[in-house]
Amino acid sequence: MTETPPPDLAENPVVLLVEDDGLLLMEASDTLADAGFTVVEATHADKALKVLENRDDVGVLMTDVDMPQGSMDGFALARLVARRWPGIPVLVVSGMGTPGPHDMPEGARFIPKPYEPRTLVRTLRAFVQRTA
Repeated sequence: MTETPPPDLAENPVVLLVEDDGLLLMEASDTLADAGFTVVEATHADKALKVLENRDDVGVLMTDVDMPQGSMDGFALARLVARRWPGIPVLVVSGMGTPGPHDMPEGARFIPKPYEPRTLVRTLRAFVQRTA
């Protein structure tokens, strides 16, 4: 029996997953963990900012747009993270339509909900590799 090497952090960084819907948070978290990513969960933008202020190992932010709790939506969070932590790539997901011209920070990616788990993993890996 051969040992599985630990995941390469460049390919599978720590993902800060921001989603207010408990079921969607669990599904996305499980999908990413099964793909080898380390997942840190936050249920709204304010919690996500606390994570970013207290951890230096977050490699990518994945955020939903519509989050009624907290002080900002996912677009505002994405723009703030791009300004304060420019080295962290941002993936925005939403089932509420596509982003407008000034919603997303430069370099951020968007995928619509519902997404296939394979599509999420493939998109996230490709996005991380391009920004590495």
